[in-house]
Amino acid sequence: MIAIDTNVLVRVIVEDTGQPEQTIKARALVSNAKRVYVTQIVQVELTWVLAKVYKTSKLDLVNVLEHLLNNPAYFLQRSDMFETALNVFRHSQADFADCLILAESQQAHAVLHTYDKRLGRHGDTELL
Repeated sequence: MIAIDTNVLVRVIVEDTGQPEQTIKARALVSNAKRVYVTQIVQVELTWVLAKVYKTSKLDLVNVLEHLLNNPAYFLQRSDMFETALNVFRHSQADFADCLILAESQQAHAVLHTYDKRLGRHGDTELL
């Protein structure tokens, strides 16, 4: 198993014409690996980069996250929390990072206090 950083995973997912050599190298690395470990930090950074830098739509973000979850080549850190966060993210205005924070808080049986109005609409949160 190998682990990859966010910038490598982005090159695997996005056809980055500005970095064609990096894209080819990243895709070859992942293609040749038996398993690819994706940490929670990379999961969060990936969604941020895709949304903010590449202007990826919410539907496309959901599709990318579903691919990571369902592709046996990817081993996701805390896949249970990833899946819970993805389920919230699908039907929420909150971003994926906030959905992951909520999932982790729920697992700890803790009410999540937030100033984020989009996140505060969910159960197990308290809007300050």
